[in-house]
Amino acid sequence: MTFTFRYIKFEPFKFEVSWDARRYLTNQDSLRSPGIITTTMKTTKQYGKKADLALSMWVKLARAASTFGKLTHDQIRTFGLTEPQFAALETLGHLGPLTLGELCKKQLVSGGNMTVVIDNLAKEGLVERVRNNEDRRVILVQLTAKGKRLFSDIFVKHARFVAQIASVLTEAEQQELARLCKKLGTSLRNRTSSFFLT
Repeated sequence: MTFTFRYIKFEPFKFEVSWDARRYLTNQDSLRSPGIITTTMKTTKQYGKKADLALSMWVKLARAASTFGKLTHDQIRTFGLTEPQFAALETLGHLGPLTLGELCKKQLVSGGNMTVVIDNLAKEGLVERVRNNEDRRVILVQLTAKGKRLFSDIFVKHARFVAQIASVLTEAEQQELARLCKKLGTSLRNRTSSFFLT
């Protein structure tokens, strides 16, 4: 049986689950809203204790991340921005001027996609391309005065919103969840190739 768990660029925390995985995870799947996994998992013992535990953890992690991501996505849309546009403004607002390549690495997207995002933000007068004073061959992307005002206004609101929805957990629980997620992500990145050698 094959389980597909795929992260889709530009749509944080949206997951696609293969039909085989859906059939295993629940008898009555219901994907009521795009990007949200709403399943009732009925664990079986045919895969063994370790596999059952891991699958249960995976479904809960995917469901929570998908729901959290959908809420933040909807809030970002109220600013009149797409998630890629918001992410670019957020990165430039916190890190300052960056080359397109640096911005792509921060956002984990291709240069072509980021070019479109920056072009659209430039049309709105939110970002601009300028020459690097130290190396005139280098083009930097930076926020305009209008972009800085927008960033200052919306990111405070976004941060408060994230804090609000995260408040279903205590501060100690949030710290522990962050620690575990970091451990999981870091460990998997370091061992990715070894998983496919067995």
